[in-house]
Parts: sequence; structure tokens; C-alpha cells
Amino acid sequence: MSIAAEFSGVSQVFGDFTAVDSIDLAITEGKLTTLLGPSGCGKTTSLRMLAGYSAPSSGTITIAGVDSTRTPPEKRGLGMVFQSYALFPHMSVAENVGYGLKLRRVPAAERQKTVMETLDLVGLAHLAGSKPKKLSGGQQQRVALARAIAIKPKLLLLDEPLSNLDARLRVQMRAEIRRIQSETGLTVVLVTHDQDEALEMSDDMVLMRAGRIMQQGSPQDVFRGPANRFVADFLGYENFVTTADGRAIAIRPEHLEVSAATPAGSADGLRLAGTITDVAFRGVDLLVTVDAVDDSGASVRLLSDVRSTGVDTLAVGDTVTVGAAPGRLVALAD
Repeated sequence: MSIAAEFSGVSQVFGDFTAVDSIDLAITEGKLTTLLGPSGCGKTTSLRMLAGYSAPSSGTITIAGVDSTRTPPEKRGLGMVFQSYALFPHMSVAENVGYGLKLRRVPAAERQKTVMETLDLVGLAHLAGSKPKKLSGGQQQRVALARAIAIKPKLLLLDEPLSNLDARLRVQMRAEIRRIQSETGLTVVLVTHDQDEALEMSDDMVLMRAGRIMQQGSPQDVFRGPANRFVADFLGYENFVTTADGRAIAIRPEHLEVSAATPAGSADGLRLAGTITDVAFRGVDLLVTVDAVDDSGASVRLLSDVRSTGVDTLAVGDTVTVGAAPGRLVALAD
């Protein structure tokens, strides 16, 4: 697979604060890569350095095999969509989409053809003559995407593009962006703090913390095999216990069973005695909180997400067994 862009030992330091700490990152051509993590982890700073809006304090950035570390944004051949969309209110949809082409002195006939083809791709050809203020948030998002795509960029950079949409539109636009990427074969780099968004959309997922890359891989590999407690916690594992020999184990709430039976013990799976401290009814399931002591002797608070059918008798104060099969236990490096 070809590498569309690459960070080699890239850092970004602002005074005493290190926003990005010597990262190495390869972005595969024709794939959708997400930079994922909490606020302040360095994902947006990394995207801005890739776009050319911020120069790294050290390290190199190559695009299509060319050292682009000091290349200005307008000469990198990249498309970018911001959180705010940044559409020109006085221009029509077609004029907004064609703006980058006009700057590049693309002839009018060719420009018009490309604009209409791109608007057709995002399903907005019928709104070519409309002004942005007449459009919904989702439609404005599609116009911003079309404008970035129209110039046929080497990479398409998306900075939290769905954060201003309501929950229903966010879900719709995830599928729409994925469809557009698949149909065009574009290399896309998406910044998000939403793990569901990253899991659903990514070919390659890069999880960051405090300016460093914690783990990189396919969504399936990262989700099923988190490298450390931070990654597991960020991806919703919730439950962390330590074995008698000091190994750190993570278990997802939906994989933790709760039973009124006495713990039988197991050399392979997890079996702990505990007391229910909270039961939250959520329709088809219950979120059960259990206080227990793990095999290392440490007090732990465990969450079990169980189907409500058949376990309506669980109540606060009950003594229960919490357990998980061996295949549901994820060993952590730290």
C-alpha cells in the first residue's frame, strides 16, 4: 500500500506546553484514517500541521513522498473541511463549490462541469443556485465537502466535521462521508473525539493522548485488543481488575455477567463475589453496579450491562457473583 502522507519525529511545542510529542505516523493512500482522542490530545494540532497552517517545532512531514514540512497550505494540494463549514454567505452553492477551482484558474466550462458532478456526488445538484442560509446544517456540511472535493485534493482533511449536527444527522453524515470516500477513492484524515464515529468510519484508527500515539490499527484490532488502560477506558471497557499474579485485565460491561449464585471460582475466567450498589433500568437492559474485591485484594467497582428480561429481581444490597468467560478478558500492557 502506498503512503499518502507521513509524520517522522514530529513535535509541536508552544512555550512550556508540548501539544504533539515526537510522533511517527503513516497515512495510507485511499483509506480513511481517524485521529481520535480527548480534548488536548494533539489530534487537531497534528491535522493543522499536515494542512500547513502550523509548522512543526521539529520533525518532517512528507506528502506523496515529498518533504512538505515548510510548504505553505495553498501549495500542498489538500482539501479541508472545518467545524464551522466556512461557506461564503453571499455566494450560491455552486459558486462556493467552484471557488477553489476559480482560484486555480480552471476554465469556466470545465469548472461548471466539475461543480455539477461534485454536487451530484453529494446529492445537492438541485440546490446549485441556493444560498447557504437557505440550507440545513446537513446540507451545508455537504456543500463544504463538495468544495473540498472539487479541487481533487491529494488528501481530504476533516476537523470534527459532524460536531455541529444533531445526533440523527451525525449518523446520516457518517454514512455519507464513508460513501463519498469509497466512491472517490480519496485519502481522508478525520479528527474526532467520538469513539463511535471513529469505529464506524475508519479504515485506520489512531488513538492519541497528551500528544502521543497510544495505539494505531484497524477499528476491529484496536477495539478487541486495546494496548493499555487508557485505550480500553476510552473505548468503553469500564471494568478493570488485577489478578492474583498482578496482571491487569479489562472487561466490557456487556460481557460481565451478574448472578445470584455463589461464586464457584475459575482458573480461566473471572469469578468474584460482590454487592449490588445500583440498578439503572434503561428499557431493554439494566446497568448494574457491583462493589467487589478482585484477586489482588483491591476494591473495585464493576458495571454490568445486562438484558432486563429475567433479571428484574436484582436489587441494591443483593450479594451476587460477577463473572466473565476467558474469551471476554482483555489483558492490558499497563
